[in-house]
This record gives sequence, C-alpha cells and structure tokens, in this order.
Amino acid sequence: MTGGAGRPAGAPEAAELEERLLPLPSPGSGDADGGGGGGGGRRRGKWEKTYLDVLGVCCSAEVALVERLLSPIDGVRAVTVVVPSRTVIVEHDPAAVSPSHIVKALNKAGLEASVRAYGSSGVVAGRWPSPYVLASGALLLASFLAPLLPPLRWLALAAACAGAPPMLLRAFAAATGLALDINVLMVVAVAGAAALGDYAEAGAIVFLFTAAEWLEALACAKAGSGMSSLMSTIPPRVVLAATGEVVGLRDVEVGAVVAVRAGEVVPVDGVVVDGQSEVDESSLTGESFPVPKQPPAEVWAGTMNLDGYIAVRTTALAENSTVARMERLVEAAQNSRSKTQRLIDSCSKYYTPAVVALAASVALVPLLLGAQDMRRWFQLALVLLVSACPCALVLSTPVATFCALLRAARMGVLIKGGDILESLGGIRVAAFDKTGTITKGEFSIDGFHVVGDMVEMSQLLYWVSSIESKSSHPMAAALVEYAQSKSIQPKPENVTEFRIYPGEGIYGEIDGRHVYIGNRRIMARSSCQKGSRIDDGVNAASIGYVVGDGDLVGAFALSDDCRTGAAEAIRELRSMGIKSVMLTGDSRSAAMRAQEQLGGAMEELHSELLPADKVGLVGDLKARYGPALMVGDGLNDAPALAAADVGVAMGLSGSAAAMETSHATLMSSDILRVPAAVRLGRRACRTIAANVAASVAAKAAVAALAVAWRPVLWAAVLADVGTCLLVVLHSMTLLREPGTAAPRGGGKEDGACRATARSLAMRSQLAGAPNAAAAGARAPGGGTGGYRCCQKPASRPSEQAHSVVIDIPAAPSAGHQELKIPRAAAANGNAGGCCGGGGGGCGAASTVASGARAPRKEDSGRVSVKTACCGNGGGARDSPKKAGQGCSRDARCCSGGT
Repeated sequence: MTGGAGRPAGAPEAAELEERLLPLPSPGSGDADGGGGGGGGRRRGKWEKTYLDVLGVCCSAEVALVERLLSPIDGVRAVTVVVPSRTVIVEHDPAAVSPSHIVKALNKAGLEASVRAYGSSGVVAGRWPSPYVLASGALLLASFLAPLLPPLRWLALAAACAGAPPMLLRAFAAATGLALDINVLMVVAVAGAAALGDYAEAGAIVFLFTAAEWLEALACAKAGSGMSSLMSTIPPRVVLAATGEVVGLRDVEVGAVVAVRAGEVVPVDGVVVDGQSEVDESSLTGESFPVPKQPPAEVWAGTMNLDGYIAVRTTALAENSTVARMERLVEAAQNSRSKTQRLIDSCSKYYTPAVVALAASVALVPLLLGAQDMRRWFQLALVLLVSACPCALVLSTPVATFCALLRAARMGVLIKGGDILESLGGIRVAAFDKTGTITKGEFSIDGFHVVGDMVEMSQLLYWVSSIESKSSHPMAAALVEYAQSKSIQPKPENVTEFRIYPGEGIYGEIDGRHVYIGNRRIMARSSCQKGSRIDDGVNAASIGYVVGDGDLVGAFALSDDCRTGAAEAIRELRSMGIKSVMLTGDSRSAAMRAQEQLGGAMEELHSELLPADKVGLVGDLKARYGPALMVGDGLNDAPALAAADVGVAMGLSGSAAAMETSHATLMSSDILRVPAAVRLGRRACRTIAANVAASVAAKAAVAALAVAWRPVLWAAVLADVGTCLLVVLHSMTLLREPGTAAPRGGGKEDGACRATARSLAMRSQLAGAPNAAAAGARAPGGGTGGYRCCQKPASRPSEQAHSVVIDIPAAPSAGHQELKIPRAAAANGNAGGCCGGGGGGCGAASTVASGARAPRKEDSGRVSVKTACCGNGGGARDSPKKAGQGCSRDARCCSGGT
C-alpha cells in the first residue's frame, strides 16, 4: 500500500474485533489446570473470579492478613487485594469452594467482607456508623458527666469495650500470623491506657479509631464507584431480536442478535445489523456527543442507545466486553505500585519495627534506671506505639493513584499503572505519528495516473483495488472506494502471496503479475529503476506508486486532513513547556502539508521514517530533552510506543499491537486528551507529594509535642487516623475536573453543538431526506451546512445579536484578518452568514477550524471570522439530546432548511 505514513503491517480482521479495543486478558485466567493457592495439584474445573467488598482493609498491612487467611483454602488459586477500593478478588474453583465460604473466612477475622454482585457499584459502606461505633460514642459521651456523678467514669471503659470487638478480631488474626498492624498497636494502646487508669482516654481511642475507619470507608466507597458505576448500567437481561425471548446477559453467545431499543444500554460489544439510531459513547470515550449508527457500524457495551431501534450481532461474551476489559485493566493498574509507593512500602517495613523498639525502650530503660514519674514515660511510649503504624504514609500514594486512574478512565484515557501516571507528570517532549494520529486517517484520492502505456487504467485499478481489499488500512479503503467509483469491482480472492512490508507498502500476485504498491521504498524493493512523473512539491499530497513485474505502471496522490483539536492540543502542550515533534513514515511534502494545517505548531518534523528510525528518534529526544511521550495508532508505531517513557495508543482507531505495547490508550480520537492526561499526571504527582509531606509532618509533630509537653494518647490517635482521612479526602480531589477557562475553540458546549449538527446532517442523509444533499453538504474541512447555532428571539427588537468567533487556520503565511459579517446580512440568510443555508454555520465553524483547506495566502497567521447568530426561524428543530448547548445562554442549537 501507499507510501506514506508508515502504514501498519496488518490490522486485525473483523472476526477479531475485540482485539482492536483492549488487550486480551492474561493467558491462563481460565485454564482448567490451575496452580497456586492450595490447589493441591489436582485438576480443577473452570476457574471463576469472585469480587468481595472488604471494609476491614484500611491499608497495605491487611494485605498479608487477607492472603494468609485465603491462600490455604482448598480451591483458591489466586488472591488480589486492591487497597484503595477495599476490594479483594479471589480466583477459585466454585466446585471446591463457594464465595460464602470465602466470606466466612474473612469475617472470622472481623474484616467485614461481602460478595459484590455482578455490575454493582462497588464498595458500599453503611450510610450510618456501625452499632459498635454508635455504642462506643454514646457511652463515651455519657462518661463526660463523671464530674457530676463519679461512677459514670466507668462508662468510658464500657465505651472502649463496646467498640473494640472488630478491632480485637483483626488484631488477633494479625498477631497469630506474627504481624504488626494498626489493630494490634491500637489494642496495645487501649490496654495501656486502661492499665494507667485513663479510662476516658481508652474510650476516646476506640471511638476515634472506629469512627475514622467508617468515615474512611465512606470516602473510599465514593472514590471507588467510578468504574463500577459503569458496570452497573449494563442490563442483566437482554432480548433476542429474532424471537423476542428474554435471556440472561451471561447466556448470550457470540453471534447472537440482540435488540436494543431507544433509551436502553447496549449490553455487549457487537455490530449493528438492522436499524439506525444515535448512540452516546461518553461512558467509554468521555465524549458526550451522539454518534449515528447504522449497519455495519460497531457498538460497545455500556453505551446508550438514544433515540432509535438497532439490532446488534454480538462479537464478544459479556465477561470479555469492552467495559469488562476496561474494568480489569483499570483494576490491574490500580493494584500496580509506582516507584514512590514501592519506596514508601520498603521504608514502612523497617519503620514500624523501629518505632515499636523505640517505644519499648522509652518504657523499659527509665524503669530499669529507676527514673521518677514513670507514668509520663509510659504515656510517651504509648504515643510512640500509636505512631508506629504508618497508615497515612502508606495510603498517601495508592489512593491518589487510584483516584487519578479513575479520573483518567472517566475522560476516556486508560493508563496502565501508577508508574505511567508519575511518568506523565514529568514529560518534557511529545512525539506524534502523523497518519491516524495528527490526521484523521480518512484519505481521499487527489489523482490516479497510468505511467507509460503498459497497462490500461481499468486494469490498473482492478489490480490495486483487489490487492488493497486484503488490507484494513484507511489508505486501502480510499483506493478501493476510488476504484468502485470508476465501476471497477475488486476481487481479493484472485490475489495470492499477499504480503505487507512495514513502512514501505504491500505486495500481491494477481493474474500472474507481481504487483507492489507503496512509497518510494517499495520501488527499491521491487527493483524498479524508472522514476516517477509526479513530483513531490512542497504542498503536494502523499504519493504512492504501483509497480508491476518490475516496471512502474501507476502513481497516485492522496490527501488527509488534520484532526479537530490537533493544533490546540499541541499549543496546550507548548504552554506546559513540552516540545512537540512529528515522526512520520510519509513523505516530506505530506509532513509539511500537515504542518501547514497545524499552523506551524510542531517544533520538529521527521519524515520518511521506518519503524526502527522512529525508535532511534524517540531515544534521541529522550537524550536531548528528557522524558518523552509518543502518540501513535499503527503497528509501525508499536516499537516507538514501547521505547518512549509513556506510549499513548489511539484506541478505537488504532491497532491491537499499538495498544498492547503502549502505556496508555485513548478510547476516542480526541487528541486533546493527551495534554489533559499530562495535566492529570502532574496533578497526581503534586497530590502524592502533599500527602507524603502531611503524613510525615503529622507523625513528627505528634512525637515532638509528646516529648516537649504532656503526652496525650487520644491526640496521637486523632492525628494518626485523621491524617489517614485527610489523605483520602485530598486524593479524591483528583476525581474532580479542575476549573479551567473555556478552550479557545469554543469549548465543550460548542463541540456539542458541532457534533449535533454533524449528527443531524448524517441522519438526514440516512433517512433519504429530499434536501439531504444540501443539508449534508460539507463546508471546507468537515463543516456541515444548514445546521448552526441560532439565537432565540430577543426580548427587544433593538437587542443586538451575539457574535461567535470562529478561528480558521490558514496557510502559514496568511495575515490575521478579521471579517465582520453585517447583522443584516446574517439575518437575511446570506451564504456567508451564520444562518446561511449553504454556508458553514456556527455548528460547523469549529470543524472548519481544524480541517479546513483554507485558500493559501502569502502572509502567516490565522483568519478570524466573526459571525452573528440569527434569530430562530420557523421550522427549526432541536437535537433530541443536546438542545441548548453550544450557543450563548439565550441561543440554542437548531437545524434549518431553506
């Protein structure tokens, strides 16, 4: 195939649809012969995963306890503990051990475990405190009346006893395993306070500890509800389209056809085989814009069918759907440890024993030396003992990482671990592939020529289209469509010995002829010595060549426009101090053309690269500038993605190999997600640093105050558990999108208006409306004529219409011009105005901004067109879901025919 963009060396076939989205689960997860976990080596049945919500897991100290309780159980294969979400995942043989038996083993240790139902919203802490917390608090409160009635002081001891059972169970389980965790230390502290006669302090310790645990569980439940809430939207039962039979989701086989009505959630991944509708894919991509669907469009589990009926042929089982695999990936990423976390965990292994030894020394050494005021020394020892468990410090990194990964998943970016998140925060240079990444990957043929007189045009198109039919690259699709437009039908079954040469092109034998199609390198491979008659001028498109039996027989030119938001994404990266570089296998002229459309945003261009060249350049960028990010979509980009500090794959449009080797995946084609992910990485790093500083400072402050002043045990407990809660709450700020000014392109609402306009245009075409051609006519760069932002009627006739500023990137040399469309002209429906039926309206304006082929001028800059939104005319209709978005507050999105 053509030359240009360092094409992928093959993409997955339609039968492997699910591989295009996410990497497959790790092999062996469903093996019949399992290992590990008390399996005893005997042959097992089908392994299952049971998800448990375990409220008693408050920090990594409980991980060893959970594993020690469950691993010896016969039939348990593997145990995974996700501390921030308080989730335990047990892979087991259901024939050998039931989920209820697993829960019973955990609850014997007071860990408050329960089985999570499929699709539930995750950890659910009680809305109200447990009876232990309430009883302890009530008794402690009553004990404060002891100055009036001295016997009430015993209620403080009763408060300690009332709230202690869960803590005692966990402490006993840890102690039997010779482990020191927060529960053991708290029990020792309570016993010490009681032994010293400080009953009020003993009761306060128990109440503060149990109440803080409950509050922390509430916070973790809120933080962990992100991915599980997506699973909860998937219906447990589906309707078979052929018979109308209602069956369980788990019983739906691959290839079954299910009915999805308006307002329903798509239950499994599949392909539309009947009907048409709009689907909201924001649950996966983060873009809440309706996407038109008709046969044979792909749909994914967890997306919402908005306003029509579709029949979907399934391509995956429920447990292997996109949503389920997203959840597994995020889960695995959350359970992975970053460098900071590994360092803290290593230090904590030595910190706890060291502080316990210090506390013992503080209590015993003065006693052996016959010191006076031993009560104060014992209290100081107990304060140090409470400080011996570094719960807040241990939680400071994983909870922040957990929240940041959830936030990334919500905005359509899957990050594969805490290390990647931290690396994102340190990025200094970003490298971008061109085709399918910076550009849309939607090619058009600008010219197709026969070279010489050795073959007819029809024969040449037949060869090219037949061979390209065996490739799934978007360039191939453009060539096949071009041949079909010339009434040439491809016959891929006549092609033999089909091969792909990464970064060069493809080869196939057809009708006894050896045909190579690709860029200049394919000519060298085919031993073709004859030069091309098509020159690569500065503004030329990508050039491809066809070589038959060693002779150059054809050449063609293709063009591809930049993605919406690509230039803005690069500007945002530059504003963060990150350099942007283009790495492409396409020709220099094609790279320059993309740079022209980007307004010269790229700081370096590297063209005509092989996959190995990209790897070398990524290494060079790392050496020159520091940590490097690489964004790509094709198989040719996979080595460079792996070589970068952070490799980002374009998920929905990219290849499975790129996603497999990348460190993060964009679930949409919105390249603005890249700077958003970098910003999130930086926020996560700042949050982790603040958490660590607060945790260390709290421990140091408690110890300093205890030494310099009277040791107060309850204050030490409050500082310890309070810091844990503070760390969790501070980490949860990562779940919120930071308040930022509206983007220069008009922001999310304008994007919604544009997407609605495109959607309405497409639906008019699908419905075969008489004015479909006019309504769907594309403005330069993808704008949709006839659909625009129209202002509601003003309350006063003299009220001036609002203006919408449209930025249109022109050639690098075009001067900044501002064109004011007169209000009267816009109101009269002039083609150049916002409401002109044929012109690009407000809705299409931003689409023009990034994809427009503006007339080339000699001055550099951008053309700013200021157009007025008109009053709402008769016959306009709102988009069913996005009415009112994208315009000013007194305007709305509408469609209007003439």
